[in-house]
Formats: sequence, C-alpha cells, structure tokens
Amino acid sequence: MRRSGILLPIFSLPGKYGIGSFSENSYKFIDFLKNAGQKYWQILPVGPTGYGDSPYQTFCSFAGNPYFISLEKLIKEGLLKEKEVDEVYSGTNQPDDKKVDYEMLYNTRFGLLRKAYEKALSKKLLEKPAFKKFCSENEEWLQDYCLFMAIKTEMGGASFTTWPKALRTRNEAELKKAEERLKDDIGFYKFIQFKFYEQWYAVKKYANDKGIEIIGDLPIYVAPDSADVWAHPELFQLTKDAVPKRVAGCPPDGFTPLGQLWGNPLYDWDYHEKTGYAWWISRLDKCRGLYDIIRIDHFRGFDEYYSVPGQDTDATRGKWVKGPGMKLFNAIKESLGEIRIIAEDLGYTTDSVRQLVKDSGFPNMKIMEFAFYESEDGGNSEFLPFNHYSNCVVYTGTHDNETLIGWLKNTDDNTFRRMTEYIGYGNIARTDYNMKKIAQTIIRVAQNSVADYCIIPLQDYLYLGNEARINSPSVLGGNWSWRVDKSVLNKRTASRIRHFAEVYGRI
Repeated sequence: MRRSGILLPIFSLPGKYGIGSFSENSYKFIDFLKNAGQKYWQILPVGPTGYGDSPYQTFCSFAGNPYFISLEKLIKEGLLKEKEVDEVYSGTNQPDDKKVDYEMLYNTRFGLLRKAYEKALSKKLLEKPAFKKFCSENEEWLQDYCLFMAIKTEMGGASFTTWPKALRTRNEAELKKAEERLKDDIGFYKFIQFKFYEQWYAVKKYANDKGIEIIGDLPIYVAPDSADVWAHPELFQLTKDAVPKRVAGCPPDGFTPLGQLWGNPLYDWDYHEKTGYAWWISRLDKCRGLYDIIRIDHFRGFDEYYSVPGQDTDATRGKWVKGPGMKLFNAIKESLGEIRIIAEDLGYTTDSVRQLVKDSGFPNMKIMEFAFYESEDGGNSEFLPFNHYSNCVVYTGTHDNETLIGWLKNTDDNTFRRMTEYIGYGNIARTDYNMKKIAQTIIRVAQNSVADYCIIPLQDYLYLGNEARINSPSVLGGNWSWRVDKSVLNKRTASRIRHFAEVYGRI
C-alpha cells in the first residue's frame, strides 16, 4: 500500500500554445512519473474556468476545460492547419512558456476551436457513432451546459443572473426559441466537450497502462454563475429569481478579521435527501470515470458548513449549519459501491469532523508545512509525522500553500526552529544552500511517514520558491498560472525522485 506521487496541474505542463494540455507533453510527463518510481499523478479540477481563472469556480461541474484540448492532436486529425495555429500564436499573442496568460487564451483559443468544429462538420464527423454515443451517454448534463454557454456567449459573457427573466428562470417557450436560434453554438460546445473527453480518456488510459493512477479533485461547491445552478436551482438555497439566499464562506479568524466570503450558493440538503442524493451520485459517478481516486475539497462542509446571508459583503454574520454527514456517503456507496476518495479535511477541524472522516473510512490529509506551528493548547500538532497513521495522505504542501522553499524562507523564527530541531539540524542558518538541504530532508521525513500515500508537489522536488506557487488564497491575480520548464523533467530529476521512493519503500 505504500506509494508516492506528484502533484502537478494540467495547466502547469509544458507545451507550445500557452497552457498545459493533453498534448504529447502529458504523455511524456507520465513517462517521467514512471521513471521516477511514482504511482500517482494528482491534478486539480479540470472544469471550464470562468472569472478569476480558478479551477474551483467553473461553469459546470461535469464539463471539461476547452483550453486543455491539444491543438497538436487537432492538427494531426486534419481539423486544423499548423500554419493557421502558428499565425494566431505570434506577435502580441506569443505564448509564455513559464506562465499561463488566460486573457490571451480567451481571445484566441475559441476561434481556433471553432475552425476545428467547422472542419469536423464538413467532414461529417459529428454524424459518426462516436460523437452520437458521447452525446447520448452525457445527455443528463450536456445539453443544459451547451445551451448555457451558447446563451452566455450571446449575452457577451454576462452572468446568468443578469439575463432576461424568461431565460434566467428557464421559461420553457423561451428555452425552445434559444435552442433553435443557437443551434450551431450548442453544437460547437458539444464538439468541444467531445474532444476534451476523447483526449483525456486517452491520456488516462496511457497512465493506467504505465501503472500510474490519477488522483482528481472535486470541489464541494459549484460556482454561482454555472450551468449547475441555472439548470437545477432546486438543488440550492435560492430565491425565485435564482439569487442565492445563503452563500459559503469561512468565519473570521486572526488572519481574516472579516472572514472569507466565497459566494458559492449553498445546497438545499433537505431536497437532496428527498431525491436520495441523486445529483451527488451522478457527479461522483462521472468523476470515477475521469479519475482513479477522487480528492474531495473542503470535506468538512459535509459535517458542518459556514452559511452567510447572500446579500452580505463579508462573512461576519455567518453561522455553522449541520450538513448531510454519512447519509450522503452511505447513499453514494449503496448506489455506486466502493469509490476511492481522499478527504481534504484541512482548516478549522472539530471532533465531529474527525468523526465523519473516521466513519467514512476515507484517508485524510497531513501537511508538513502545518506540522511545526505551535498549537493553541501547547500540544503536538496532528500533522507531525509521529502522529500519522497508515490511512492518510502526507504532503509537503498543497496548491494553496507556499512552495516548501518559499515557506522555509518566510515562516516565523519560532516555527523554523521547531522544524530544524525536529529534523535534527538545530540552529542552522537560513542560507540558500541550507534551504535546499532542509527542503530535501523534509521530503525525506514525509516519505518516511507511515502514511500509505505520499504526494509531493513537483515544485518542491525542484526546490523552487514562491515564484512557482500555484495559488495564494484571497489574492486576486497571478494565480493558477505557473508552468514547469520541460528541461527539468529529465532522467537526472526522475532518478533523484525515484531514490526517495526506493529508500522509503514506496515502490
């Protein structure tokens, strides 16, 4: 059971056209993982990103991100010409191989995908069984999502809460008119999803054939401006005009005196229970096809969730409300059988959250960067390795944390000294050379844990600083954009990572 893996988002892969994708580079990274003795590739959510570019705020919890579709593969299929792609990505649109420029992608990528769609139409590819089968197998969400995106495009990208009332509240006659009026756009968005799923399943099969399993990421909440909310308002705490009555967030603390206002509409759990949690079962069923293991973000929200009045501008008036608990997971198990899930139980943790994790049987998360902070009661942190157990996943940090090198440089002196004492380095100075040495030792301590799973962000293996950080929560701009230099994904790096796995029995 002792295995290790690497955390790297799809968008962080190297590649020619401005963002990581399902191109040949995704296959090369899988080969790199194989050579490095790894068994898991953990990624972030793969849904279509909206405002803020966050993979945790997507236009649909079932759809895939069009940016991840490999243009190289479309060229090989004869749906695009290499010359027309290169012409788009030249001059002021020259892609940055170190950072994702989402604005540039938004302004360029859909035009190319539209050309590929038109070519597919001319070749009558959408009349073939594969496309028809895809549409049939995904009819539960596909038509609603594609209609949602077609109307959104017609409305200049405006949030559905600002659409004319008849469309916002899904008047049947107006929806039929929209379906007829926007028939071509709906077909385009279906084509995009077909290509996303076709290419991703090929990548996943290649990984599985190489002995690599995919750990996917499932956000607990959906975005307020999403096809999920628009198509199924009954699932959420909304007014008749589709405005959230209550939204998600976090309570005030020492770092955020006004709390965190996430703005996601909250679920109407009473309604979900009446349906036997049918929507959640469908969502998990889709995810188990996309991934081998599903990490559920903000797992504590199933025990208790923080509920803030929808009209508020901060989270100070929020309150904790009981969630569905094991009723949800019992229903999922009864319908789908055993599903491999990782419970992200970080943040404010209570005894009832710990009990839910225990009752579920899912492995939870232990973060090395959290292990050395002084606890309020003066006790030892649950993240310290001697408090680990086999049924957990140990990380140096996650996508929301500083890189290990960044954390070592920025953490307070007391925490730094507790950490250096723990790993046996005593009163060591914070020089660049020592930071790399300490980071390597912390990785060793994580690998040596009794945890069955050890997942290390690629940046930490590469000893990169916060210039390679994926996300700084509550900070607008600059997130979700780091890309790895393909030159570092070489045999030497793979051999060094493999050595950790071999020494600590994870191969």
